Amino acid sequence: MERNNRKPIVGITQGDGNGIGYEVIIKSLADPRILEAFTPVIYGSSKIFGFYRKLIHNLDQMDTYVIQNAKDAKPRKINILNCLPDNVFVEPGQSTPDSAKSAIRSLECAVADIKNGDIDVLVTAPINKKAMNAEGFANTGHTEYLQKEFGADDVLMFMVSEQLKISVVTGHVQLKDVPSLITEDKIVTKLRLMSESLKRDFGVVSPKIAVLGLNPHCGDGGLLGDEEQRIILPAVKKANDEGILAFGPYSPDGYFGLGHYARFDATLAMYHDQGLSPFKAIAFQDGVNFTAGLPIVRTSPDHGTAFEMAGRDEADPQSMKSSIYAAIDIFRNRIAYDELHAGKMKK
Repeated sequence: MERNNRKPIVGITQGDGNGIGYEVIIKSLADPRILEAFTPVIYGSSKIFGFYRKLIHNLDQMDTYVIQNAKDAKPRKINILNCLPDNVFVEPGQSTPDSAKSAIRSLECAVADIKNGDIDVLVTAPINKKAMNAEGFANTGHTEYLQKEFGADDVLMFMVSEQLKISVVTGHVQLKDVPSLITEDKIVTKLRLMSESLKRDFGVVSPKIAVLGLNPHCGDGGLLGDEEQRIILPAVKKANDEGILAFGPYSPDGYFGLGHYARFDATLAMYHDQGLSPFKAIAFQDGVNFTAGLPIVRTSPDHGTAFEMAGRDEADPQSMKSSIYAAIDIFRNRIAYDELHAGKMKK
């Protein structure tokens, strides 16, 4: 069977087992019809899965299958790959060293399998970054870890939804460090990644990308800062010279307030909260975090561990569902794009 026609195998990491990861995973897979579209492999613990399964109300029987190797995954079943110790303990709502260690182990196992080709895409449930760092996870998040693991020169934290696609020049860094990290080369690099991803991963033929300013009112002619004229505008012009349809810089308040984002295929913000705050206000329920620039497809929900609601059957699974379907769509789009361009090269 051709790769683009068979059901993809979706690896799903458990994230922090004391957060809402299992609840949104279970709820996302509760309807058996969803298993017609893909084969899930959950990296975690059948014990923890069963614990949360009992806490969720109004669920029909779920067809689970415990495996020790992703190669043994069965279609039309919820495959649970036991990669955690048998004595794993659950404390909903608590950040613990053991839950952080389990999150690291789950991620490492899934990454090893996708490198081996045993799963097709990776969907990651939320983690507690501080707790994981205390246990030796020397990264500020999934994005940075995966960049190292796959040797990518640069990657893009691409927040995507039907309404809005947005990325940032600087990611998980302190706000005071942002201005010094905004450079012409970095902006152009992100624009290249965005443009290529929009074409290959989302099927946009000629993507139009808006670029936001850094300072209030885009610096107000230099009164409130000169980064727009000194760095951002030259970067936009350089991207244009490379054939990238980039526009701006735009003042974020008017850009989002007036809905101008709807005129573009994607938006490049300068820093984390400038991009993610409006994204979550507009598309939080079904938003997806996609890591562009990797040789593999990785998505995740746009929310965190939400310890405060863990174990209460309150978690909304829509962002996890969207993450799964987005990963499958991107996986198939890449195959179609690569096959098309391979055909053009032969002519």
